[in-house]
Amino acid sequence: MPTQRPAPPRAVATRPSSGSIGERGAGNSREESSGHRPRGPRPRRRPRGHSSSADGAQVLGREILIQHTVLTGFRHHAAPRLWAALGPDARLSLVREPDNPEDPRAVALYWRGQKIGYLPRGENLVVAELLDRKRNLSARIEHLRPDAERNQRIAIRVLLH
Repeated sequence: MPTQRPAPPRAVATRPSSGSIGERGAGNSREESSGHRPRGPRPRRRPRGHSSSADGAQVLGREILIQHTVLTGFRHHAAPRLWAALGPDARLSLVREPDNPEDPRAVALYWRGQKIGYLPRGENLVVAELLDRKRNLSARIEHLRPDAERNQRIAIRVLLH
């Protein structure tokens, strides 16, 4: 008995597209012809008022998160004396100190008019440049760690308004 071979695939002729709706052809995607978006992974939704830019910055309502960092110089300023009054989410002012002999890019942090410390020297370049350009920045205390080393006790986030 002879063995049957599968039939070879047939070539399918295609017509050039005239561009009218409903015809399938070059240039007509599923989205164009049906009005629906193609299936695939859906973009992740963010809560209302929150988004991210292409460079990774988070937008919180009308504030853009510039950086997370810690306060340095804790014991040299008013922070130890004000420790009991400070709390999470307390708003801090950022003041540029270009004449600081230790760091020409120094950015001091103030709470209610009293200096509590600085941004770390290795992490103040972007904030110093934004302040030099007269951008509206502030900082907020993220959390307080009473048992941490003195330059790790106050975690902050810097925000652009």
